[in-house]
Amino acid sequence: MIVPVILSGGAGTRLWPVSRSAYPKPFMRMGDGESLLYKTLDRALRLADDGTVLTVTGRDYYFLTRDEYSRHAEADLDKLPFLLEPVGRNTAPAVVLAALHALEHCSADATLLILPADHLINDLDGFAADVERAVKIAADGWLVTFGIQPSAPETGFGYIRMGADVNDCEGRVVEAFVEKPDRETAESYLESGDYTWNSGMFCFRADALIAAAEKTCPDVLAAARACHASESGQASPIEFAREVFLAQPDISIDYAIMERASRVAVVPARFDWSDIGSWKAISDMEGDTDAAGNRVHGQAIIVESENCYIQSDARMVAAVGVKDLVIVDTGDAVLVADRERSQQVKIVVEQLRASNHQAATVHNTVHRPWGSYTILEDRDDCKVKRLTVKPGHVLSLQLHNRRSEHWTVVDGTAKVRIGEREFLLQANESAYIPMNTVHRLENPTAQDIHLIEVQCGDYFGEDDIVRLEDRYGRVPRKV
Repeated sequence: MIVPVILSGGAGTRLWPVSRSAYPKPFMRMGDGESLLYKTLDRALRLADDGTVLTVTGRDYYFLTRDEYSRHAEADLDKLPFLLEPVGRNTAPAVVLAALHALEHCSADATLLILPADHLINDLDGFAADVERAVKIAADGWLVTFGIQPSAPETGFGYIRMGADVNDCEGRVVEAFVEKPDRETAESYLESGDYTWNSGMFCFRADALIAAAEKTCPDVLAAARACHASESGQASPIEFAREVFLAQPDISIDYAIMERASRVAVVPARFDWSDIGSWKAISDMEGDTDAAGNRVHGQAIIVESENCYIQSDARMVAAVGVKDLVIVDTGDAVLVADRERSQQVKIVVEQLRASNHQAATVHNTVHRPWGSYTILEDRDDCKVKRLTVKPGHVLSLQLHNRRSEHWTVVDGTAKVRIGEREFLLQANESAYIPMNTVHRLENPTAQDIHLIEVQCGDYFGEDDIVRLEDRYGRVPRKV
């Protein structure tokens, strides 16, 4: 039984300003409108024996991920269980927890296919064929990884040195995992033909992984078992006690198991692959170029410029007399970078975090379990948002100590509670919520509703929300 396991999350710092910690790389949409997460789910569903796909993700990404999965016509949400991490803890704890879950809830002979949610693969038939090769090797107890045939002396990837053939040439023994090399070493790897890039995708029987963990990282396994025993909820999503989860070592599956286990094989991939690790990678693949090698997504005017990648969500971008640039405008932030130095974008994010700037974390449009809001204006004396509330969803019962609010419905019908009064608010109607007044907003209809919210007061931070009741588990539990 093949059980795909999707690992989704991460900060995505190299793809800022589109990827941010509250809306990371897996949710980025490619030129065809599909997100990397959606594409990963699609690959997984094609290979899952009974439609079961296990997802390990952060609790903060659960509703975003469910919404993305619900877009897929073949997805049965009842067969897409979630393991929710209260905080990130690297890939070894995530994969071991997935293996323990699969052995208990899926099948005693489950074969796990580990898929990071931020990779791009277009050759789905080739991918399926290579997974079949990996499954055959894994059936004999091997831990299998997928190696990508190097197309250049890349210094940004780890490498795998291949040894003898395994299983009638279906794969090769892994002789060593090699850290990211310098340019000269990478060129020698490429010339030898004995090295592949380490893709970060794996295939193994769940019981074989647990047996390997007992030998290579018993501390990781013991902590994962304690965490597994702390599961709350009888059905998806599965959550873990925060303190027990934090006791797990912060270590990757490569370091904890794959580099230390005795029977590790690699399948040299025949499919195309990209980890979309930089804006240069995006610019090399996204869309058609003009005669000067420029690629544009959105609105742009280009004058005597060459080999530029321009992406703008809304505003017009003009490029005059420039070359080899990446220009990305998200409305609240603009990136201008040399294409060859786009890996250094992560330094920008580090500096934003050091200054506690919200652009490191969120966009002007912020996604919530109930829908989203877009900040239209943020000044010292007021803040203006446009809210979209999904059908059947409801915001928390709450109050604010330092601000009042005015709601105006633009489209749809909202159910509003202010104090003890409850009423319907139609399009072009408004309501006033005084400071320190309990209130709630609900969409009782089958269509999205859209509202304009104007906040007045002396502070407009999200930490001025005092939640009293919440459908989405955001009210702290009483001890």
